[in-house]
Amino acid sequence: MVASETPGKRMTVMQATFIGVGSMVGAGIFALLGAAGDVAGSAVWLSFLIAGAIAGLQGYSFAKLGSTYPTGGGLLTYLSRGFGEGHIAGIGAWLFFTAGSIVVAMIAASFGGYASSVVAGGDPGWGKALGVLLIVVMTGLNAIGSSAVARVQSVLVTVVLCILVVFAAVTIANWNPELLAPSGYPGVQEIIASVALTFFAFLGFGVITFTAKDLPNPTRQLPKAIYLALAIATTVYVAVSLGVFGTLTAEQVVEYGTTAIAEAAKPTLGEAGYVLMVITALLSTTGAVNAGLYPSIGMTRNLASIGQFPPVFGRSIGRFPVGLLVMAAFATVLVVGFDLTAIASIGSAVALIVFSTVTIGHFRLYRTTGANLIVLVIALIATLGTLIVFCTTTLVNEPATAIALLAIVALSVIIDLLWKSRRDARRSHAGDGAPEGDDASTGS
Repeated sequence: MVASETPGKRMTVMQATFIGVGSMVGAGIFALLGAAGDVAGSAVWLSFLIAGAIAGLQGYSFAKLGSTYPTGGGLLTYLSRGFGEGHIAGIGAWLFFTAGSIVVAMIAASFGGYASSVVAGGDPGWGKALGVLLIVVMTGLNAIGSSAVARVQSVLVTVVLCILVVFAAVTIANWNPELLAPSGYPGVQEIIASVALTFFAFLGFGVITFTAKDLPNPTRQLPKAIYLALAIATTVYVAVSLGVFGTLTAEQVVEYGTTAIAEAAKPTLGEAGYVLMVITALLSTTGAVNAGLYPSIGMTRNLASIGQFPPVFGRSIGRFPVGLLVMAAFATVLVVGFDLTAIASIGSAVALIVFSTVTIGHFRLYRTTGANLIVLVIALIATLGTLIVFCTTTLVNEPATAIALLAIVALSVIIDLLWKSRRDARRSHAGDGAPEGDDASTGS
């Protein structure tokens, strides 16, 4: 499939990049520093760097696939191309939809934590309520259309990046090198284990694959957006984590949790710095929820059109696409019912499973996409290795999260089997092998 210049598509490379950066930065810097510091200590910057390299390998795979198969279905189209429209692609689609909801939920919960510290003294109930409110508002913005999403995202990400660059420069200029001395780092196993958690901070780059439907020339523009977004995010993560852990002890970062970056601004910028970083966190997490909800529309419509999802996902209720409403509703349930760390752990594991499956499917397509097979093998080993380490370290210590992960995988399998069984029965009943009415679709 070759994309050509398409009139009427107005998203630019930078806007597509900012959708990815906004999704990543909101999840990474403001939500994970405390949790990652609890595992990797002051070596969190190294954990971010390794996670960024792994994401870069996956980004190479996605860029090659995206330039060959640019559709609104994003990386789920790549699954279908690699495995056909069968159960592997279907289960992967349900898993990714779940992972997207988890990402939105985690970032919304982070927003709620910051917002409640401003208006309600950090009250957890207010934090959940404000997180849900953000999901509702951003759902409304996404219902308006991709142009509105892109414009808002560009403004938010530009402001956030400018402030984070200033923060990193100021804190690094005044850091205490002893706090970052390698002698204080934990063992290699702990650092590798933390990579599975910090990799969550890069999950947003997968959102960029869904911008293909809005780019004038996705064949050339999509890879540029993916590479640029990963480069920006990795640089920001490493610089900010160096500034934070060069200012605060690892114990302090863990204690402050989601507000650690704001606390790290105090020594050099005073209370004004704290307030500025809280505002930045609110803007960043707002942009991340906005970007996280964005792919739900094109993704579910595409999956409904080819029969992977029920046809209801291709419909709208008023101006609100059903896929967007379902993702928002699921994210709301997660915000209300789970704590921040649990959400991050489940999201990381699900995304690693989906990304690994996409790469395996790419092995069947690499001659068509022109990808380097060696790079794909390294990408798969790195991603699967991260997943294995994550399961044998983090999940072992979080049995409730492990059970929830198994339940999500099992539920995805059951939903896919039940839907495909019902779909095929209706096609058989129609007598011509095609879906009835709203189910009419074409495979890809």
